[in-house]
Amino acid sequence: MSSVHVGTDWEWRGRRLWNRKAVSADDPASRSQLKRWFVSLVYADQNRSSVVRRTLDRLLNDHDSGLVLNVGAGSTVLPGAVNLDLHDGPTIDIIGVDETLPFKDGSVGLVVLQEVLEHVAKPKIMLEEIARVLRPGGRLYCQTPFQIGFHPGPCDYWRFSRQGIEELFCDPHWQLQEVGISLGHGSGFYRIAVEFFAVTMSCISQRLYIPVKALAALALYPLKAFDALTKYSAESDRIPGGYYCVARRCTSAVENSPHLPV
Repeated sequence: MSSVHVGTDWEWRGRRLWNRKAVSADDPASRSQLKRWFVSLVYADQNRSSVVRRTLDRLLNDHDSGLVLNVGAGSTVLPGAVNLDLHDGPTIDIIGVDETLPFKDGSVGLVVLQEVLEHVAKPKIMLEEIARVLRPGGRLYCQTPFQIGFHPGPCDYWRFSRQGIEELFCDPHWQLQEVGISLGHGSGFYRIAVEFFAVTMSCISQRLYIPVKALAALALYPLKAFDALTKYSAESDRIPGGYYCVARRCTSAVENSPHLPV
């Protein structure tokens, strides 16, 4: 990767680039394969929503130059993307830490952030770092939760409304091109309802939390069908499951001016 800038905090270990501070990070692969499968396919299936798939496919197809970087990739595989995460894994290329990206200025063409910013202590700094490595005109796809329970991975700090996303990208570096709902009000209610039953039963015994959460996730899954109605409501921003946005890296503050002619 010619765009990689390796400083003193980074070292190559075989084909993977490691941040030295990430050595002691816990490996999520140690968790049950069944549990990871269940979470990704049933409870936290936001990356498979139709609007998410369409938007990402469009950006990947329109992408013409520069590296594609998938930050917080986990087990997600995107065509031609370099995968960065806090933990090593079979699909991970770079094991990082905090908000630092080991890339040269303007060397990346597209950055993907799926359900990552809520786990970042300083999201504004993360976006500044992404703006640094993105080439002028490069794009960022950012997906964030709104209605979901606390889910440390390893930490969980934030939730983002539509106005919160607009505030995140008010910096002159960015031109916010698109903001939409990734999961509707059915998913928002579903996630809170699942946690309600799991937390309630954990009052009897902490051991009940996981099995009750799994049963509730299956039993209440049909609630997600109400997402199809969200777009018809003037109050669609009340309890959606989450949002996505597409932002373009501007070449100057003037370019981002709302007074420019279309």
